[in-house]
Amino acid sequence: MTFPPAEHGWPAAEPGPTPPAGCPAHTATGADGATRLYGAAAATDPMGLYEKLRATHGPVAPVLLDGDVRAWLVLGYLENRDVASRPTQFSRDPRVWHGWTSGEIDPATSPLVPMIGWRPDCVCADGEEHQRLRGAVTAGLSQFDHRGIRRHIARFAHQLIDTFCQSGEAELVGQFTEHLPMLTLTHLLGMSEESGPGLVHAARDLFKATETSLASNAYVLESLEQLVVAKRARPGHDIASALMAHPANLTDEEVVHHLRLILLAGYETTANLMSNVLRMVVTDPRFRGSLAGGQMTLPEAVEQVLWDEPPLMVCPGRWAKGDTVLGGQQIKTGDMLLLGLAAGNVDQAIRPDPSTPVHHNRAHLSFSAGTHECPGQDIGRIIADSGIDILLTRLPDITLAVPEERLTWRSSTWARHLTALPVNFAARPPQAKDAPAPLPVPPARSNGMPSAPLRPANAPANAPAPERRPEPRVPWWTRLGHLLRRR
Repeated sequence: MTFPPAEHGWPAAEPGPTPPAGCPAHTATGADGATRLYGAAAATDPMGLYEKLRATHGPVAPVLLDGDVRAWLVLGYLENRDVASRPTQFSRDPRVWHGWTSGEIDPATSPLVPMIGWRPDCVCADGEEHQRLRGAVTAGLSQFDHRGIRRHIARFAHQLIDTFCQSGEAELVGQFTEHLPMLTLTHLLGMSEESGPGLVHAARDLFKATETSLASNAYVLESLEQLVVAKRARPGHDIASALMAHPANLTDEEVVHHLRLILLAGYETTANLMSNVLRMVVTDPRFRGSLAGGQMTLPEAVEQVLWDEPPLMVCPGRWAKGDTVLGGQQIKTGDMLLLGLAAGNVDQAIRPDPSTPVHHNRAHLSFSAGTHECPGQDIGRIIADSGIDILLTRLPDITLAVPEERLTWRSSTWARHLTALPVNFAARPPQAKDAPAPLPVPPARSNGMPSAPLRPANAPANAPAPERRPEPRVPWWTRLGHLLRRR
């Protein structure tokens, strides 16, 4: 593999003895001494790795991604906000990256492509194009009444809890936090609940950047392409239909990739957030005591976890549009930069004492910043708040079933994911719930959302709008219960 030339700002390797093969020092660094953000060394203690990089390089450090692809990891809080807030200097369009032409990456095989490759969505756009695309996404997300979303989340949460509440024990990651966000998001997008299990597996695989990531990405895209075809024929009150009807005139390809963006980003961050909050509830007496004693509300507890354990630790990516200096490092045109959200949140420049509570403060980087700040963060908070509140209300005596030190995580370059959270509680009977009712139709909007029935693209002006009939809903929780019990 060839690397960008030295003039791209990368520090040359310092002379010294070469570690023997198999030594952790050898596997943690590349040929030029840059630190790898993948592999066993990075997966063991990513937060510790960030602090070592900060101590060695300052607020911006040279790192290597899978396949020893070079990038800059932004560690400082202020530097992260600077990069995220200057699109004229740091583009969101990955086609600016020099790695595509230097031979540094094989776009056909690299597991990084689903995360750093160009797509026709608002994340990969700047300026007016970004505004056009993001406007459609924002309209699609904001069409739902939050109280209606909460009622729907409540029904899904109760149905999931009913699958394990009689046993007196559960594994909350595999039986609750991985499923509630996907069930909610697939409903909002307009998909069937049966799509959930396959999409959960594919989404997790994508973020792990494994050899099967490209296949998982293709599976997600194929599922969403089928959804777009179905919604062209029969629109509904969902995000897919709203994107297709928006005045921005998105192509079907753009619709598919924005659905992918909402599904993957919303699922990964919300599932991880819920797991992290529940782990704190069952392992930290001060945290549980604050909730029970009324000193900290559940939404405040969520914000504290967003500061301490952001669900997305590293966010790809930005690309330098010109030579500049950042954090004392010489950044060259076309260089890749990664937003170190977790590292920025614990920067001593803004948090000199990490033990000081910050649950009243939303200035963290967990949803990025600037013009590309996550537009769906409020829905993610609603899913986490509502789901966890229902779980703790139904099972108030929940306790960790294993010693805390036996909990394990699976880490990738981008995220750190709790693998399991086994708990015990007093067995309780299920609370049978009816199938979720459709979300209420929002009031008429004046921001470009159509008030007339949605019509397929390219339909004649006088063609009748598709009849809106409620899609048949098949009870799924019984099958899900059987599936979870077999795991």
